[in-house]
Amino acid sequence: MLSYTEENYLKVIYGLLALNPAGASTNEIAARINTKASSVTDMMQKLADKKLLKYKKYQGVKLTEEGRLVAVQVIRKHRLWEVFLKEKLGFGWDEVHELAEQLEHIKSEELTDRLDKFLGNPKFDPHGDPIPDKNGKIETKKSKLISELKVNQSGIITGVQDSSSSFLQYLDKHTLVLGTPIDVLEIFEFDHSVKIKAGKNEMTISYEVSKNIKVQTL
Repeated sequence: MLSYTEENYLKVIYGLLALNPAGASTNEIAARINTKASSVTDMMQKLADKKLLKYKKYQGVKLTEEGRLVAVQVIRKHRLWEVFLKEKLGFGWDEVHELAEQLEHIKSEELTDRLDKFLGNPKFDPHGDPIPDKNGKIETKKSKLISELKVNQSGIITGVQDSSSSFLQYLDKHTLVLGTPIDVLEIFEFDHSVKIKAGKNEMTISYEVSKNIKVQTL
């Protein structure tokens, strides 16, 4: 039985390895968890003793297959609870993350499986991120960031890179939600901001915004 903290470490390491499969550094983990590097080192040794990761001092951390499965199941529960909170309880997509952080540590596999079935076996969470199945398989969909598109390219918003409440509230205010069709009208060389048509509205978004919105190109 793993503690909440141990599960959080495994989830964070999984996310870092998705960005850099070569290994997650102690400093990267410490920054994500907002703790001291020395505390991370202690936890890495503890998780290595449990055969959940491979750790050598001054080298990148990698998950074992068992560690990866634990991390994926925590992510599965987190994203299923996000769907439940938004679709069944009416929370906004900017509100569900922190609540799901608490619910993701419920241990019952039967509860998770029943939740999955109750929701109709959703493939993606409210932010467009894929939900792993009970065997740890993840269905991904090809997407690009708006910042990667060229003038006259079109797409449909399918997800976000930044799932912070402030960013999601910004998107809500500008009606840049999942399923919104967008067309790139102009890219400004000066600051790389992008003029887009989103639905029936035209607007200019900053480069920072454009690199945090995922789209499926048409």
